[in-house]
Amino acid sequence: MNTEQACQLIDLLRKQNITLERGLTDEEVELIETKYAICLPPDLRLLLQTALPVFKGFPNWRLALRSPEEYSEILSQLDWPWEGMVFDMEHNNFWLKEWGVRPETKEEQIRIARQFYDSWPRLIPMYIHRYIPSTPPEAGNPIFSVHQMDIIYYGMDLADYLSCEFKFALPGNFIIPEKPKPIPFWGPWAELEPGADF
Repeated sequence: MNTEQACQLIDLLRKQNITLERGLTDEEVELIETKYAICLPPDLRLLLQTALPVFKGFPNWRLALRSPEEYSEILSQLDWPWEGMVFDMEHNNFWLKEWGVRPETKEEQIRIARQFYDSWPRLIPMYIHRYIPSTPPEAGNPIFSVHQMDIIYYGMDLADYLSCEFKFALPGNFIIPEKPKPIPFWGPWAELEPGADF
């Protein structure tokens, strides 16, 4: 994504009545990445530095730098995929073969699962329960819809996701990947959205 395309996406979001503020500064991005121990992919960073969505459902990254409540809200969003996995472990018998023999105690199960979870790309909240992987640290990462371990692709990249989520057509200068970029764990686990034209 280039600057022109980021501006086009912002204009399209504005036409969908998405509330926007001035974009994040370099300093704000650095503070966010440090505070949350994340790395914003360059296309997401460019979009957020062009204009910042502050519509309900979007993480308000700027407000989180000064509001303890908003800081906690984003922490909760960052933890949502993990909490969903734990819920499925406890209630739906979720356990991966690669984790080995399932221990008897809940505490040991969670300890082992967390070791693996921490080795996978961290998911950054985009909107409600849509997430973009933080790694690889490059443009073009797919967007996942995450609800417990029900994970589907919701966009082949950031632009494709926004057009799907907010129901607008992309200009002709956008080229959407035919296949999602491979992402460790999350990619192989995800499915294409039923009925999606991917």
